[in-house]
Amino acid sequence: MSQDVRSSETLLPSRQSLFARYPALPATYDELIDERGEPRPEFRRVVEFLGQQTPEQVRRSQALADLALLAQGVTFSVYADSRGSEKIFPFDLVPRMVSKTDWAHLDRGLGQRVRALSAFLDDVYGEGRILKAEAGAARVPEALVRGSKGFVPSLVGVKPAGGVRIHISGIDLIRDSGGVYRVLEDNLRTPSGVSYVIENRLVMKRVLAAAFDQTRVHRVDHYPTRLGDALRSVAPDEAGDPSVVLLTPGPFNSAYFEHSFLARMMGIELVQAADLFVSDDRVFVRTTRGPRRVHVIYRRIDDAYLDPEAFRPDSLLGVRGLMRAWAAGHVTLANAPGNGVADDKAIYPYVPQMVRFYLGEEPVLEQVRTFLCDRDDDRAYVIDHLSELVVKAVDEAGGYGMLMGPEASTAQLAEFRDRIVAEPRRYIAQHRVELSSCPTWDNEAGRMAPRRVDLRPYIVTGREGPWVLPGGLTRVALIPGSYVVNSSQGGGSKDTWVQK
Repeated sequence: MSQDVRSSETLLPSRQSLFARYPALPATYDELIDERGEPRPEFRRVVEFLGQQTPEQVRRSQALADLALLAQGVTFSVYADSRGSEKIFPFDLVPRMVSKTDWAHLDRGLGQRVRALSAFLDDVYGEGRILKAEAGAARVPEALVRGSKGFVPSLVGVKPAGGVRIHISGIDLIRDSGGVYRVLEDNLRTPSGVSYVIENRLVMKRVLAAAFDQTRVHRVDHYPTRLGDALRSVAPDEAGDPSVVLLTPGPFNSAYFEHSFLARMMGIELVQAADLFVSDDRVFVRTTRGPRRVHVIYRRIDDAYLDPEAFRPDSLLGVRGLMRAWAAGHVTLANAPGNGVADDKAIYPYVPQMVRFYLGEEPVLEQVRTFLCDRDDDRAYVIDHLSELVVKAVDEAGGYGMLMGPEASTAQLAEFRDRIVAEPRRYIAQHRVELSSCPTWDNEAGRMAPRRVDLRPYIVTGREGPWVLPGGLTRVALIPGSYVVNSSQGGGSKDTWVQK
């Protein structure tokens, strides 16, 4: 697709529309505006409503949204930012729309994916059938699994209380130039961001209420209730009236706003390590009325810091003896320790065959073709085509440890080439996918402009199986031309509207 400026006369009845002369991004699927420069039919009413606003109205609404987020303390921390660690989460008030048909496809595919990944975790910490399968499409290499930093050998043979390992997952999706949704990566340890989904919706209802009249949208505010119910459902069988707490590293953690928000919304206690102790392989919380038994811990602490007795002995964030209590089946940890092996980026290419192996089904969701630098042929290809590829460290997140080959300098390419040769197991590579775009308010230009987006839906799993929140965190690259949507590197978020 060549760079073009779409005609205002074909877009909306009003030549003064904020979408007038809306510029297309090359080779990009736009979520709301089609290739002719017209609103996609299922979203026409919302696009026309937004387009009829004046720049002054949108500026005022955006300012009110920013003020509301500030008042609510919707923040995140960036440890490496010398200007200060606490920031308001950037928000764009143009919603990201998902049609009823597209959502039905995503809902089915996400549920399938979580079920397959759950079976994989049960298997690699159990019999290891997929590691011993006949060579070919079914097998996942045992050396790859056991070489993952997320694999915890001491947990082999341990079955979690409640039978669930992935209680909360965040599956990152992108949409390619053909409009096809593809899984980019899986987050199965302590996925964050759902509090922004709920807060974004509250803000939109306040500052752009009339837009909701243009379409029927699924609610998202019931997520904490569904999460609380799922957590109680996986309590140890010995629990009569399960006690649930949320374990946080404390107020200096980058996601502390979310920890306190979810604990408050679920009506459970927010605790730190000093509030808990283990006695007779059971967990208790200290209260003014004496110790009280804890049956379920929604933990927002990484595995390495969870229990100084089992992992890092210098950890001040964990609870000594917690892993003994979990292994004995007297407490449920959500998510289960050891899940990192399933969201290792080098394991990601094998998820479609997990679906076939464990479920006997064809994968519903597409993926992105991935080169494993641990494979000789793949590594040779990556080295020869480094300037064309996106290289990622398998154990990094948030946009760190990544090389954008098409934008990299000669020195950066040389540095990553050396890294790959030195530690091939640590890197994977993919051709850059043209992320879909969505109209976004450009305050300086006073009009709508396309910005690239991704989507993180959230899946909650209790004893009854997975439930997908109808929406998710749409992250947007607010910097013109950027592909990086992470909040720590200039990205923001949008409200995600799933049509009924």
